[in-house]
Amino acid sequence: MTRALLPALTLALLSSAYAQTPRSVTIGLGYISNVQFTPFYAADKLGYFKAEGLNVKFQHGYVSQLMPLLLQGKLDFVVGDPEDAVFARNQGQNVKYVMAMYQKNPVTIFSTRPLNGVQDLKGKTVGLPGPFGSSYHATRALLDSAGLKEGQDVKLASIGFTQLDAVRAGRVDAAVGYVNNEVVQLRAAGQRVYTLDTAAAYPMVGVGLITTDANLKSDLARKVVRASQRGLKFTVADPARAFKIAQPVFGKGGGTLDILKASTPLITGADTAQNGLGASNPAAWTKAIAALVAQGQLKAGAKATDFYTNSLISKTLK
Repeated sequence: MTRALLPALTLALLSSAYAQTPRSVTIGLGYISNVQFTPFYAADKLGYFKAEGLNVKFQHGYVSQLMPLLLQGKLDFVVGDPEDAVFARNQGQNVKYVMAMYQKNPVTIFSTRPLNGVQDLKGKTVGLPGPFGSSYHATRALLDSAGLKEGQDVKLASIGFTQLDAVRAGRVDAAVGYVNNEVVQLRAAGQRVYTLDTAAAYPMVGVGLITTDANLKSDLARKVVRASQRGLKFTVADPARAFKIAQPVFGKGGGTLDILKASTPLITGADTAQNGLGASNPAAWTKAIAALVAQGQLKAGAKATDFYTNSLISKTLK
């Protein structure tokens, strides 16, 4: 080999090494490290992000703290409620919801006292984290569907994330929680649980990936969505194995296999079979946006497609 070839060879090797250097990406996961994020933890542990040339880092915190970091460019993605994207974009921020983790919103009103219908809430106190997020808007839509007024007919008490303890202690008559969390825990403890489904009144998808328009213009968003879809697919196919892989991340106090098993049916639906895991149901979005307009949260004429996109969803995954 001649000396003349050495610089060119060195440059080629350096260029190849640079091209193979994983790109760092940070995903904000709302709330604390928890079993509900198993698809993302599993996607990381199984090398799905690495296969896309990504080095992923997860940052936990309340979504109210994570969304500003996304807007500041300190996070690349946030896993949050669709409403987090809706209200941010409605205020002029360039963000969109790009992948649905849950096809059905898991929000439910639960109680250890009999609940036969929405009218049973009249005169009762219902606890919820606060006047924000899917929990609040789904509850408002359910009350509206039955002609019940917040404050006048039903008291909504802001109790933070203490719904389970509040119901057990009788501090509220019912609470707004998740069918794949508080309800599972109560039943595992041998308690009878009554629930009111909110999906008919508020058919919004559940938590999912949110990112900025800038990321949508590059290939980063497509790569993150594809790796996350593979995590969803693996979790649905083998919840027990996914749980085992992810548990070292969230620990023994971060949730049970029963909670994960109750979550996996929420990931799939009629739309996912045809359009791929993570696809949003356009009709569900349209009805949910109409409910938010009726609540006075959005202006009349708001279009669902302004807030979400299915353009990154892969219909076929390896």
